[in-house]
Amino acid sequence: MAVFGEASLTEKQFENNHTHEYLPLGEISLGCGVSSRICLYCRGVRGFCGKSMCPVLVRVESIFKHRDLICSDHVEGTTPPALFVGRIGYPKVYVGPMIPPYHGDTEILDTPELWVGRSILDIVDYRYSLVRGKVRFGVADARNPPRLLEDLQELAMSKRPAEAEAIFSKRPRGLIILDDYVQPFGPSAPLKKFIVPNISVDSRIERAFYDTDMKASEAILSLYDAGVLVTRIQRAFSLGMFGTYSRRRLVPTRWAITAVDTSISSRIIEDIKKYPTIDEYYVYTFKNIGNLYAAIFIPESWSFEWVEAWYPKTFWNYDGSAPELMGDYENYGGRASYASVGGCYYAARLAVAERLRGMRRQASCLVLREIHPDYILPVGVWNVRESVRAMLKTEPVKFDTLHKAISHTLTFLTVPLKDWMRASVTLKIHHQQRKMIQYVGLLPSPVNYANITSSKQSSTVTYKLLP
Repeated sequence: MAVFGEASLTEKQFENNHTHEYLPLGEISLGCGVSSRICLYCRGVRGFCGKSMCPVLVRVESIFKHRDLICSDHVEGTTPPALFVGRIGYPKVYVGPMIPPYHGDTEILDTPELWVGRSILDIVDYRYSLVRGKVRFGVADARNPPRLLEDLQELAMSKRPAEAEAIFSKRPRGLIILDDYVQPFGPSAPLKKFIVPNISVDSRIERAFYDTDMKASEAILSLYDAGVLVTRIQRAFSLGMFGTYSRRRLVPTRWAITAVDTSISSRIIEDIKKYPTIDEYYVYTFKNIGNLYAAIFIPESWSFEWVEAWYPKTFWNYDGSAPELMGDYENYGGRASYASVGGCYYAARLAVAERLRGMRRQASCLVLREIHPDYILPVGVWNVRESVRAMLKTEPVKFDTLHKAISHTLTFLTVPLKDWMRASVTLKIHHQQRKMIQYVGLLPSPVNYANITSSKQSSTVTYKLLP
């Protein structure tokens, strides 16, 4: 049964697409007795290790358990606005507002579009300052909402921070929650009463909300085209505010984020397939909060690949002895299944599709990400979307061959090319194409990608082509 109204993804695709048979188990042992390869695929969500709670998340969350933010069951402040829909217990889920215990311009606390260039500690501070109220609703309650849920839906339409007051049934617990999909958030408690006296409604979201004949996917795209931030669209979508009346329902925030990224990027991709290809090889690079990003745009018809490399001592490969790589690929025809790497694939795809549409061109796009130990906590897939967006706003370095483009990319990245070659469908395809062309005599000799090696001097990395 679809859980996104008429949007792109289903609950089954999110939660049940990957089973143990696809996982190379037991490669590297964590201190908690779990394979780091399993952790890469699970990320604290799918329970592949069989434990009742993710040992990696528990280890980090314990650091924050005794850090109390408030000493009362009553909070007044200016909500960004911020709302959260949980997934545990679906189809009955916890829903609630998030409010900081202070007043002022708090928009940055729940607007990831403003976070590029901020440190992880800044982001954790933003999120930990938000106190979350929780009330359980059935997902179908979005169609005929009780008063509290109606107030939350109205809050999701707000175009600026709003004064709010929350009364809890007990003092919020001082625990930060970490998730690879969703931004971190802090203390929470059952919500007894919620008051938000004045809201300035965004008329664009309001129109979509009251149009109960418009499909959810159409509402998402119309709001995106109208310039509404992706974060705001995701927020309203999670509150079940779009779609035909009979199919409206609450959508857990983590699912809503990827559903919106997927819906928007799918439509943009159909547009860019009508454009001519680029005529050179473009290379982009970017660094943000312990992550290195690189993108190679190849002058061919649309395809997309995302590959990420988690170094040892990073969150999902803490006890590993070498970088763990994984990725997903789609050709011109698109994907038939949900990407195994999760929401970051669709977040990056949206950013790439946006850039190509702006160029009025299409290309085969390979995006690479290295996660280094400086990335101490998962902060959500927004990090990928906004970092790739920022990267693609920079001026690319252009080349006339893929070999030169790869060589330049490797002066920025630190994982050896042989590892990228093993993980990347795009690189394998082009390597085989060159070998075939050389075989029939159209090229004097193939490019041996394996002969591009690295030599480190001090803290910099340089690459050379062996004879």
